[in-house]
Amino acid sequence: MSFDFGSVEASILLPAFAAGLLVAATHVPLGMQVLTRGIVFIDLAIAQIAGCGVLLADQVGFEPAGAAVQLAALSAALAGALLLTWTERIWPDVQEAVIGVTFVLAATGSVLLLASNPHGSEHLRDLLVGQILWVQPARLLWVAVAYGAILILWFGARGRLGQLGFYAMFAVAVTLSVQLVGLYLVFATLIVPPLATRRMAHRRLPAAWLLGVTAYATGLVLSTALDLPTGPVIVWVLVALALLWYAATARRTVMDDGQG
Repeated sequence: MSFDFGSVEASILLPAFAAGLLVAATHVPLGMQVLTRGIVFIDLAIAQIAGCGVLLADQVGFEPAGAAVQLAALSAALAGALLLTWTERIWPDVQEAVIGVTFVLAATGSVLLLASNPHGSEHLRDLLVGQILWVQPARLLWVAVAYGAILILWFGARGRLGQLGFYAMFAVAVTLSVQLVGLYLVFATLIVPPLATRRMAHRRLPAAWLLGVTAYATGLVLSTALDLPTGPVIVWVLVALALLWYAATARRTVMDDGQG
């Protein structure tokens, strides 16, 4: 039995919200590490490389939701992670620039792979914007298991992961997330909540999680009410909430300093 939320049933909205919860749970703590390392665009680069793997598998003729496509995406992402680990070792002073060049190469590679595909623009749009409203509940189960393993590893052993371990774990998380919600939402979830809460000395992670979850819930409701693309609406809501949060915490910091 399902209940209607306007014109969209809960059977569609609830799996989409669950996907948002899973992505926020993993990407917010990873995003804090990304900001600390100063490699903000790494997720765009690795996600785009994983997308090239998906598109290449599609060109070969594999089923879109099949295991071969997942393996191709993960293999491409891990190869990208290995490449960026190597470049960070030999060119640490220009790693962010290298990541940017890698992203551009992967993005234009996707365009080239789709040049002869009559549905190329649709595939590219799905990769960037995602189809969060049409996520399959059965798929969420195994993704949740994978995310759970990532979180256990992150909170239990991140000090022993090293550079290569971080990049590899990051590649797995981003590969799964891009196929759930699209590249734009992955980047926004990874960067915006940690960026908005960077002034917080205490309870920063719960606050960043709350910000992400609230944005997904609000964006889903607004997009269905206004009949707008869900992914872009969530991104805009997330940034708007982040600006409000940052302004509020900045004002509180100024007041505390004044009282001190």
